[in-house]
Amino acid sequence: MSLYSGQLSEDYEDRPLLSSRHTLTQQRFGDGINDDTELLEESLELDLDAKFGDKDARNELERALLRKLDARMSILVLIYILNYIDRNNAAAARLRGFEEDLRLEGNQFASILSILYVGYILMQIPSNMLLNYFGRPSIYLPSCMVIWGGISVLTGFTTNFFGALCTRFFLGFVEAAFFPGALFLISKWYKRNELSQRTAYLYCGNLISNAFGTLIASGILDRMDGILGFAAWRWLFFIEGSSTILVAILAIFILPDFPENTTGWLTEAERALALHRMVEDAGADEELTAHAGTLDTLESSKHLDLNRRGLRMALEDWKVWWLTLAMGSMTISLSFNAFFPTLSATMGYSGMTTLLLCSPPWIFATGVALIVSRHSDSTSERYWHITLSLLIGIMGFLLAMSTMNITIRYLSLFLMAQSYAGYVCFLAWASGTISRPSSKRAVALAVINSGATVGNIIGSYVWPSSWGPTYSRSYVICTLTGLMAVGMCYVFRRRLVLLNTASGRGGYKYSL
Repeated sequence: MSLYSGQLSEDYEDRPLLSSRHTLTQQRFGDGINDDTELLEESLELDLDAKFGDKDARNELERALLRKLDARMSILVLIYILNYIDRNNAAAARLRGFEEDLRLEGNQFASILSILYVGYILMQIPSNMLLNYFGRPSIYLPSCMVIWGGISVLTGFTTNFFGALCTRFFLGFVEAAFFPGALFLISKWYKRNELSQRTAYLYCGNLISNAFGTLIASGILDRMDGILGFAAWRWLFFIEGSSTILVAILAIFILPDFPENTTGWLTEAERALALHRMVEDAGADEELTAHAGTLDTLESSKHLDLNRRGLRMALEDWKVWWLTLAMGSMTISLSFNAFFPTLSATMGYSGMTTLLLCSPPWIFATGVALIVSRHSDSTSERYWHITLSLLIGIMGFLLAMSTMNITIRYLSLFLMAQSYAGYVCFLAWASGTISRPSSKRAVALAVINSGATVGNIIGSYVWPSSWGPTYSRSYVICTLTGLMAVGMCYVFRRRLVLLNTASGRGGYKYSL
């Protein structure tokens, strides 16, 4: 039977992939044995490649799998756009009476921004553990979307500082499910040499939201003021929160689950190949890799034990904490993101023009991120792609603090925004570096992203209005933290070189 028709070869039923792995997994966990190399060798003895036909047949099947997968994963970009719009719309609302109507004083607006990240930190690790436990991202992530969309709508009804503080806290608490969960979902399907490009596609949701979120906001703020007695900034929360709920309902029918429990849209051959790809990519030295993709077949009590074990393994891995610190430093350096309309306003244009001027730098940054991430994947290199992007962003900081010339300051915004290309490559580096099992990777990605969240909290206080319009001190802080991130990435790379040398496998185990 031809594999080009999307069917398995006729002898597939004679040696089923999933049942064989299930038996191996139960034996190891039942006996308390953890012999990773033996597990992988036994799995590979199944001669899985032969079941996919010859090399050309397998490549064709893999292309079909990736086309289907990319099509379904693409909705993550739209979700991330809405995620970031709901998170950052307070910055646009600030230009049209948000602070005045809520009678905010001093650092209260910065507190409203930062409290979101407190909730975000508290929920990231538990959320990813829940996602790994239930194994149904197609249900879990859209459900969280419905809740945060509703909270965003409620923000439009707040009348004072305390009300805004509460809604922003719970917004962050629920939004915490999405980004680390999306990174985990991607890492379950894509190999390491595919991660950077797919992470870039995902993160483009962030960049596009910065580019077009301000355009959407400008249209709402310009046309909706006074309708039904509500101020324009309130309509901003009503409309954008409602849009999130509608997309969440659509996402239930599009988002894939994990390879081990996905049904319906993949053939048996494609599903078997999806599992086998991840075994191949992990290598014999990766922990528990031979039964990757079979955790859903374990009893729930054993699965819960795996989650606890994954939590312990992640917290004991030095790589997780080093990446977390680097991510935090990098995020402080990129804190200009939340204040982009404010920085654009320093050029002296009207509120509407200011919002429109925010779009081109982020459109440029989106293109740069896609190009850099593709090149990073094709060369299997991370460090220099991260470093060069961050250093160019630092050049933007230096330009901005050196002059109030409109042309130069606007150019500096482009240089700053493209720094996110390095950020995207860093996320892929982190996803590809953390070893299996998936329960460990779920926790590790949440911990690392928590570093970004701490950076966002600190970054909320880096741009007080009293430091404007030059914001020289803010740019100095961003420059120093950017250099710190570059230095930490350098040390991390040197450490990985030693690990690769010790393993005797060159650059296979860890990307540099």
